[in-house]
Amino acid sequence: MSTIDNKDSSIASLAPPPREEHDGPPAHDEDTRRFLIELGQRVRNMRAIRGMSRKVLAQVSGVSERYIAQLESGLGNVSVVLLRRVAKATAAPIEDLIAGATDSFEEWPLLRSLLREASTEQIDEVKDILTGQRQPRKPLPRVAVDRIALIGLRGAGKSTLGRRAAKVFGWPFIELNKEVEHEAGFSMNEILSLYGQEGYRRLEQAALRKVIARQGPMIVATGGSVVSDPVTFELLLTSFFTIWIKATPEEHMSRVRKQGDLRPMGNDSAAMSELMTILSSREPFYSRARLVVDTSGASEDACVQKLLEAIRSYCQSGCPWQSRNREQLDEFPRPRVI
Repeated sequence: MSTIDNKDSSIASLAPPPREEHDGPPAHDEDTRRFLIELGQRVRNMRAIRGMSRKVLAQVSGVSERYIAQLESGLGNVSVVLLRRVAKATAAPIEDLIAGATDSFEEWPLLRSLLREASTEQIDEVKDILTGQRQPRKPLPRVAVDRIALIGLRGAGKSTLGRRAAKVFGWPFIELNKEVEHEAGFSMNEILSLYGQEGYRRLEQAALRKVIARQGPMIVATGGSVVSDPVTFELLLTSFFTIWIKATPEEHMSRVRKQGDLRPMGNDSAAMSELMTILSSREPFYSRARLVVDTSGASEDACVQKLLEAIRSYCQSGCPWQSRNREQLDEFPRPRVI
């Protein structure tokens, strides 16, 4: 894992003095203090969306965990080099950390990513639309309900519920993380160690595109951090009928502990606080799903029934699979009242 050489003293800092750590808050004018507080909030949000603990971010970026904590609390005295390390470790453009409030509207990261990948002709079309010289294209057609993607935080039950629902329907069940591992030929941990967050996101998008190209009905369980790449998440939203599998933070934590998996929080005593930060950072993205299935306080069987009934209900209109499987669809059991 490579890091940028620490040459902070030779690089102009955003706020003096140019050193990585300090014992107390530096003296700044009100405008600078406000900037550092907003910067800290953005760093914390970027980290949470990607599901990275401070410890993991420190290891990947080469910036001390103590300094990251100071940075997130608005006490950071950040140099350009250190900020670049943090941005690189989270696979986020550095401008996302320092942009003004007017640059922070929800769709901006997606638009920027699309513009970076666009051809000259496509950019010209966009300019024509924005200047009123051409009408925008019609909205995308309705997504078929027999191609379903489950989104949500780890521990919500995406894999468990998705696998059981797919078995009832007789549809293929796909775990996107497994597809990424197959694409790379490495385990998740090996991918992150070798390629970092940025490399993983590229592989994730490539794997998703291959899944989208497959014909027929399916249920796909995604990783909780799929929302962190705007282009990948937009592909998911426009190619599948997305369902947010939702639970309370306490239930997320309980289920994750039962699985023996505490990443990215480790065994930190502040694990619950970390999880709540991740959840609150991702909720605006998860809420873009077409449907929410709340599993809070329900047994596994009851949650499966909720998901089946949700799919059954939406398949009553416009589900391509329905006409081919009318008899099996009508035999779906109704959910229990919980």
